[in-house]
Amino acid sequence: MTLASDQNINPEKLSPTARRMLELRDEVLSEWVKRVRNSVKEAEHLPNPIIINTFPALYDNLAEAITPDYPRATGNEGTTVAAEHGGERARLTSYNAHSVIAEYQQLRWPIFDVLKMNDVHLNGREIYIINVSIDGSIREAVNAFALTQAALQERFVATLAHDLRNPLSNAHLAAQLIKSTSDLTKIEEFADGIMSNLSRMDGMIRDLLDSIKFQMGERLHLRLEEFDIQEVLKEVLDDFTAIHGTRFRLIGTSIIGWWDREAIKRAVENIIGNAMKYGSADTPVRIKIASQNERMLLSVHNGGELIPPEQIESIFQIFGRAEAAKKGNKEGWGIGLPYVRSVAESHGGSVGVDSSPYRGTTFTIDIPVDARPYQNALQSSQKLE
Repeated sequence: MTLASDQNINPEKLSPTARRMLELRDEVLSEWVKRVRNSVKEAEHLPNPIIINTFPALYDNLAEAITPDYPRATGNEGTTVAAEHGGERARLTSYNAHSVIAEYQQLRWPIFDVLKMNDVHLNGREIYIINVSIDGSIREAVNAFALTQAALQERFVATLAHDLRNPLSNAHLAAQLIKSTSDLTKIEEFADGIMSNLSRMDGMIRDLLDSIKFQMGERLHLRLEEFDIQEVLKEVLDDFTAIHGTRFRLIGTSIIGWWDREAIKRAVENIIGNAMKYGSADTPVRIKIASQNERMLLSVHNGGELIPPEQIESIFQIFGRAEAAKKGNKEGWGIGLPYVRSVAESHGGSVGVDSSPYRGTTFTIDIPVDARPYQNALQSSQKLE
């Protein structure tokens, strides 16, 4: 049986070379995965089901195409296999168009090399068909990748507009109430509400602009100063406690380091906000700080549903959003975690995730205690030349 996209159940009708290709499918694709992980940075840590994608179907289509008289001219003719591949890459990974092209280009040589090592000799016509098929698949995959990214960006803009509308509406309502009263106490209360909602909007917009700059490869401009991270956490938790009650537990002692105070504070607010939004309402949110080997580890833990492994990378992308958030109609516009990553990496560190239905979900910012020497470290959003 083949995995070709036309549900071919009679592989014996294929040419001897094509049948031999099918026998070597797993070996070819295993070699391809190895080479892609080594050469395409965005593929390095992808789970196997995500990286393999629709390539088995394309590979078997190639076997059909090289068979004389089989009704398939090329591996990508009459099928959306390549387009679906491009769409998945846009939705589930941090790929760019160059990454998509690179992994298709890598497919040629594992095919030719593995077949040759197993004494399968392709003639000129078969080599031509394989090359033409891969070239055509590149065009279709990149086009689908671009269209999917455009659709994700449109959805992102719509969600952003919705989220900005809430504090804007609240501010507008408070302004109307000011016009209808002469009570100075009420006026001051409404004015404070306006300022609070405007600050919330300003924070959203600043996170957006910083995340976009970071994903374009521009480093965040840090204002490093020496301070105690515990003091910042207490400030943040005082604000959250005033709104959500005593669900928060701070574990750890004083750690003094050199970081950007405002950026760290906003990053922590984003992670705790996510814990409140997506975690179980009846479980506490734990914030822990620790230091070891001149590094500071700041983690936020909440109970609740796990983040599926194949969706972990997408939650750190500016236009990506975990499926749980989409299905649950949770408010949020997908900027928080990309911003957290930009802050961690700009400090010379990283942000990690541990998620399980039994352990809950934990986000950890892991950065040097003194970030001053690492401000020029390469970021994940910057591409090696």
